[in-house]
Amino acid sequence: MQLTPSIQEVLAKAEKELAPYPKLAHMFKQCFPNTLETTTRLQEDGSTFVITGDIPAMWLRDSSAQVRPYIQLASEDEDLGNIIEGLLKRQFTSILMDPYANAFNEEANNNRWEDDITELMEPNPWVWERKYEIDSLCYPIQIAYLFWKQTGRRAAFDAKFREAAQRIVQLWRVEQHHMDQSPYRFTRTSGPASDTIHNNGLGAPVAYTGMTWSGFRPSDDACAYGYLVPANMFASVTLGYLAEIAADVLSDDKLKSDALALKADIDEGIATYGIYKHPIYGDIYAYETDGLGNYTLMDDANVPSLLSIPYLGYTAKEDPIYQNTRRFILSPDNPYYYEGRIARGIGSPHTPPRYIWHISLVMQALTATDEEEVAELVRLLIATDGDTGFMHEGFNVDDPTQFTRSWFAWANTLFGELILKLMQENKLHKILA
Repeated sequence: MQLTPSIQEVLAKAEKELAPYPKLAHMFKQCFPNTLETTTRLQEDGSTFVITGDIPAMWLRDSSAQVRPYIQLASEDEDLGNIIEGLLKRQFTSILMDPYANAFNEEANNNRWEDDITELMEPNPWVWERKYEIDSLCYPIQIAYLFWKQTGRRAAFDAKFREAAQRIVQLWRVEQHHMDQSPYRFTRTSGPASDTIHNNGLGAPVAYTGMTWSGFRPSDDACAYGYLVPANMFASVTLGYLAEIAADVLSDDKLKSDALALKADIDEGIATYGIYKHPIYGDIYAYETDGLGNYTLMDDANVPSLLSIPYLGYTAKEDPIYQNTRRFILSPDNPYYYEGRIARGIGSPHTPPRYIWHISLVMQALTATDEEEVAELVRLLIATDGDTGFMHEGFNVDDPTQFTRSWFAWANTLFGELILKLMQENKLHKILA
């Protein structure tokens, strides 16, 4: 679709400022508007449908992350604001269709990734995939909150938003008691083992912790242990947002108190069960736990990740436990950290071994406290586009021309967010000098 005025203005300014760096200028021109230019579809009902790129479906997570970098421009750009507002309308309508689903179709066409076995007797024609991931419900609340704070616009907080918010809080309450109360089951009869939830679709046993259960990680891989710590951190942050919306916009005291009570439970659960005492790194956040003494010690490139905790707003970059965790996940002790001839960083079990993700490199830069680290990462991002001018999903640390997903709008727009931030802070020339 046609670029809105504020996006055009950013690109014009960047063309001048990045003139000394031709490759970076070319990459920014391609990447920053990529979501708006190639994945955004305005609907007749005034809503907005945002596909993820090379897959013709809308993920609640990806579509939110794809537009987040544009929110800062929306207060002075009515057209852009309307697009984001339309996306929120579509997202909360989708959540009401099925709050356990992670991805949806543009039309009720019965397109789906696989014929999965869930508790639904009849497949929903709007649902592309029904992998339950906590972050699918966090992201739309985050975008609604940030958009409201940036623009002051409140139209998204309508009756559907209120109903969806209530459903989200109720669902997260149920999933605090997953083994006893949850109706959710998911089994996939084909594909890799990471595509299905074991134990007849119920998952590995978990005890009550205060945290809320997730079936899948933001990579769309099944959780090993059901309490996904970074996703619970994101839920805590978004429940705080929801409480503020309930108080200041909806005048809904019950929703506010319900959100804050659940947030307190989750925070206590993270503090009690989500921290692991590592013999080398000290207290670190686990990636997953079950409340029964088992932990997954790793990080995955997808967001929410442990690396992204400050970006999500759960804790400060300087927080001691976060810094311990950061040292762990950016080391070979993280089983998905890879170093190669060209690059080093965090990958994912979702992609081949020795493939790292541009999303994780950008997130590392956005959460770094050292300018030298940021400089190294920016140079690395420029050097690993695989001669395409775009970011990708995963790429080989020894050969960036070997990559997955040639059209992955989330990574493109997130890269644009980083470069724009550095330009706004007048740091880019110093970093690239």
